[in-house]
Amino acid sequence: MKKLFILLFAMLSILTSEAALSTPFAELKGRITDKETGEALAGATVLIPDLRLGTVTNKDGQFVFKNLPVRGTFLLEVRFVGYKSISRRIELGKEDTLDLQLETAVIESAEVVITGTPFGSQSRTSSLAVVTMNRDQLLPSGGTNLVDGISRIPGVSQVSTGGAISKPTIRGLGYNRVLTIIDGAREESQQWGDEHGILVDQFSAARVEILKGPASLLYGSDALGGVIHIIDDIMPAEGEVKGQFTSSYSSNGGMTASSGMLQGNHQGWVYRGRLSYRNAYGFGYGNTIVPNAGFNETNASVMAGLNKRWGYAHVSLSRFSTNVGLVEEGPDDEGYFLDEEGQVITKSQARKRTPELPYQHINHYRAALNSNILIHQGQLKSVIAFQRNVRQEFEESSDEAALQLGLNTFTYDVKYAFPKSGKWETTVGLQGMAQGNRISGEEYLIPEYDSQQVGAFFYTKYHFDKGAVNAGVRYDFKQTKGMALEEEGEAVFEAFRNRFSNVSGAVGFAFNVSERITVKGNLGSGFRAPNIAELAANGKHEGTFRYEIGNHQLKPETSVQLDLSIGYEGEKFSLQLNGYRNYIYNYIYPGQFNGELIDYTGEDGEQESLPVYRFVQTEAALIGAEASLDIHPLKALHFENTLAVVKGTNKGNGHPLPFIPATTVQNEIRFEPEIKGLKDSYLKVGLRNVFRQGRFDTFETATDSYTLLDAGLGTSFSLNKHKVNVWLTGQNLTDKRYVNHLNRYKLAGIFNPGRNLSLGVNFSF
Repeated sequence: MKKLFILLFAMLSILTSEAALSTPFAELKGRITDKETGEALAGATVLIPDLRLGTVTNKDGQFVFKNLPVRGTFLLEVRFVGYKSISRRIELGKEDTLDLQLETAVIESAEVVITGTPFGSQSRTSSLAVVTMNRDQLLPSGGTNLVDGISRIPGVSQVSTGGAISKPTIRGLGYNRVLTIIDGAREESQQWGDEHGILVDQFSAARVEILKGPASLLYGSDALGGVIHIIDDIMPAEGEVKGQFTSSYSSNGGMTASSGMLQGNHQGWVYRGRLSYRNAYGFGYGNTIVPNAGFNETNASVMAGLNKRWGYAHVSLSRFSTNVGLVEEGPDDEGYFLDEEGQVITKSQARKRTPELPYQHINHYRAALNSNILIHQGQLKSVIAFQRNVRQEFEESSDEAALQLGLNTFTYDVKYAFPKSGKWETTVGLQGMAQGNRISGEEYLIPEYDSQQVGAFFYTKYHFDKGAVNAGVRYDFKQTKGMALEEEGEAVFEAFRNRFSNVSGAVGFAFNVSERITVKGNLGSGFRAPNIAELAANGKHEGTFRYEIGNHQLKPETSVQLDLSIGYEGEKFSLQLNGYRNYIYNYIYPGQFNGELIDYTGEDGEQESLPVYRFVQTEAALIGAEASLDIHPLKALHFENTLAVVKGTNKGNGHPLPFIPATTVQNEIRFEPEIKGLKDSYLKVGLRNVFRQGRFDTFETATDSYTLLDAGLGTSFSLNKHKVNVWLTGQNLTDKRYVNHLNRYKLAGIFNPGRNLSLGVNFSF
């Protein structure tokens, strides 16, 4: 692994040096104006995603990029509030001055550029079902974590364990079936676990792209259900220094959250630093506060690198550290939480901000080299990353962990996008991962193991006047070696070795029937190798309420999904309809058979009888649809509506698949008045209507329907020429007592959070 890292780093250094010597540079200037009035638009954002550069226009609507390559074709994007975003391909060396005009928009256009693909592309020419959210949408959402913030997107849900832990699901698939990419590198953090959320600083997400459906062609194993691509800030243009400070308070759980960031570009030498902190006690509902459901979290990251005429190369380091309380028991029959002596836990006791036993302590370290080297008008993109995840569970003592997992992961992702040839864009890629997991402590759930995987793909896209078609093929190989473990002469884990391989592919199209109507379709196959818990688990994980036993003989999951959509964007309303069918072969799931039980003795010496769940395979099918209807009778008035429905079936026994979200309809009325001295002002009121979920697996129960009332207001203003955003968001304003079907505390009789008010401010300079 070390030799491979050294080889890749050496190759990158050589290519960087050669490119730097051979590539001349140029400047790109331009002016952004209002198409109707011709007035200059100050503060418009101008981006070149493939070069990771961005700037804003000055008071005269002008912008400039320096030290750019003199050759190459890139996608340029322009965004401005109240106007339709535009994008166009620019050919450096032939264009050095741009005069771009923006049209006012009654309907806010979706992000037009997708960056989580081999090359930046326009959403109207992408066959993938992709939805995006940016920082301005995430911050006022009132979510306690990043997944909570994106869970309002149709087709995206969360398996929650209190306010601190949320696992994303896309169209009914989650855990290792959804891949999280953090600034180009896949996250590896024991994500097979029920109470293992994603480990990312939510304030670092400048933009989140969600690819819905199989994305194994581009990302390999674990992207069978979809991909969540978390993208950090694009670097400012040369000579610029930018920063942000964000702070917020949430009434439910008393969460305080603050983050500061500074970044700059000095003659192509770029840098960024960010420090964030969050802290909360247990969440509440009604007159109840859940004890030991709080958390604290500290995140730090730095980045340094070069943005030059040959491209860019950035080195980043980060540390995510958190302590999360674990709730083992629910309330008694009268709704009170009791301590070990059977005494009622008071509200003041439940408001402790330091988690007590049992709790998790997690450190996640990440180092990455992210680059894009321009070679003969082509682009060589690479992400080489190392991650170390240390996860500890403390039960009886804070001095010694009952369970400790130490996971080291090395990943590499190298792609070469060939120079655009006429209407063709082609990319080839090589990706791989090597892992080693070591355990310690008094309890065991999974064995120590080593794993290696490698994949290669070919992807091509053909553009025509009214759209594009794309196709690709991929090969993957993975092997896992589990290590034996004996304790007191008895085998806890047996040694095993598995090898998996797979060929996957996809073909799709995007066709613009007219200027307002777009039709898209994609047929793709997915692939997922079994995770270590499915292969070799043997134990009880805190909070799961069951004993799990793995299966060495499992085969990889494969799937075929058909995705079709049609969209209409008019002057007064827009409509989007999307339907899909996903059929999964060798679907892996835990089943309880013949009422099997096991007597389990915990570290405290107490015995309990637990149901045994064994991992088996079958075929499964998911069918669903998503729809959105936005009506805008006036420029300042918006009525937005979404629908998401999915049905999952175990084809082997006819039972529903587990953790399938209920049908959801969301409605929101948003008023955006023009107020002198203020910008981007809004007032919104919304309803979240969640239907009854009566289809559930054997270890689940039915979940009743509910409706939640949300509201919010916000605005921005200038303070010494710096932008300040303020917002107030209210969730579940009627303090409705409800349980979401994906709430893991449901079986313990613990409800979802009640009323929450979130007040925040963001200062940009």
